Amino acid sequence: MSSDITPYRIEIPQADLDDLQTRLDLARFTDEFPDAYGVSVQRVRRLVDHWRNGYDWRAWEARFNAYPQFTTEIDGQTIHFFHVRSDKQDALPLILTHGWPGSFVEFVDAIEPLSKDFHLVIPSLPGFGFGGPTTESGWGTVRTAKAWVELMARLGYERYGAVGNDGGSMVSPEVGRLAPANVVGVHVTQIFSFPSGDPAEFEGMTEEELAAMEVLKWFWDEKGAFNLLHSQQPQTLAHALADSPVGLLGWNAQLFDEDLDDEFVITNTAVYWLSRTAGSSIRFYYENAKAGQPPAGPTTVPIGLASAKGDFQSIRRFAERDHRNIVQWHTYERGGHYAAHMESAVYASDVREFFAKVTA
Repeated sequence: MSSDITPYRIEIPQADLDDLQTRLDLARFTDEFPDAYGVSVQRVRRLVDHWRNGYDWRAWEARFNAYPQFTTEIDGQTIHFFHVRSDKQDALPLILTHGWPGSFVEFVDAIEPLSKDFHLVIPSLPGFGFGGPTTESGWGTVRTAKAWVELMARLGYERYGAVGNDGGSMVSPEVGRLAPANVVGVHVTQIFSFPSGDPAEFEGMTEEELAAMEVLKWFWDEKGAFNLLHSQQPQTLAHALADSPVGLLGWNAQLFDEDLDDEFVITNTAVYWLSRTAGSSIRFYYENAKAGQPPAGPTTVPIGLASAKGDFQSIRRFAERDHRNIVQWHTYERGGHYAAHMESAVYASDVREFFAKVTA
């Protein structure tokens, strides 16, 4: 295995863009039905029309390539990452991890405000984006976290923070668990701690906690089908996602809320399509579902939460069971699941406050 770090630029062949345009032009849409049945045809048609007629991948490609990017091989897998160093030579390094159906695009708007104070490492999850599809099984949360520890060591960072959203909010605490001597703190936008089944956990729940439980129940009752399918038969779905950009857009759009701008939704989807990782990305859920028992015991590295009212609602009593050292817990009225994109300044400020606290 080579430990070389190789400069990288995103350069999609024009033939791939021409093929995409043809597929979008020839799209065959399903029949319209009420929104309660899933992502509407109206929304998919609007997104496809913009992707066909108003969207400029080359402009986004140039924006991405304005930042230094690299690839390296870790544990047999090509890892793609951005590495943006702050002008402050002694800045604290952060490794920022996205989830599904997002990508590194989640953090692009936050690069400028964060890089004023931090060196930034923004990798693509294995099997997501320009590291290419995963070539073997096992790339779930824990194996990814091990790769991130190796990546930061390879970059020469002995002391750093781990930041995450969505799937990254599962990976980043595991980075802290694996390298507590190196990780000064973990900042996430969700803490995925759920009831264990012990009735005693529900005693004395506040109105706010009960409301959060209702949000959680609604999500799993009404929108949890993607998780079950990804966890059981990702390859069955992968055939459709690999063949149709419109199908990929419709599937991924279920977790891109309506208040997100079309450019953000399309760009994240385009990353999956153009890197041919639509199928390998959803295997992340299968790997986690088949991983067996999670690591034992709570994490001990300081952890902070920046939650938005429009997002998954973390419940502190369950979080405190799984994380022994919660030092910051903020809930914001503005923003949503993609806080680094939707409220970049607020998000950067929260990250800054947290790491100032844990490094004081």
